[in-house]
Amino acid sequence: MSEAKGRHACTYCGYVYDEAAGCPEEGVPPGTPWAAVPDDWSCPMCGAEKDGFVPEE
Repeated sequence: MSEAKGRHACTYCGYVYDEAAGCPEEGVPPGTPWAAVPDDWSCPMCGAEKDGFVPEE
């Protein structure tokens, strides 16, 4: 499965991490590739771990 458009969706709540936007409120600046997001980062909406995300198609 490819990393479509640099977007990854939480399989629990549907929150979408967009690499272009990052998640500054959680310490991830805009432009941060998914691979560079810390492993202990969690979904800002539901708290799911990073491995609960899948590339958005």
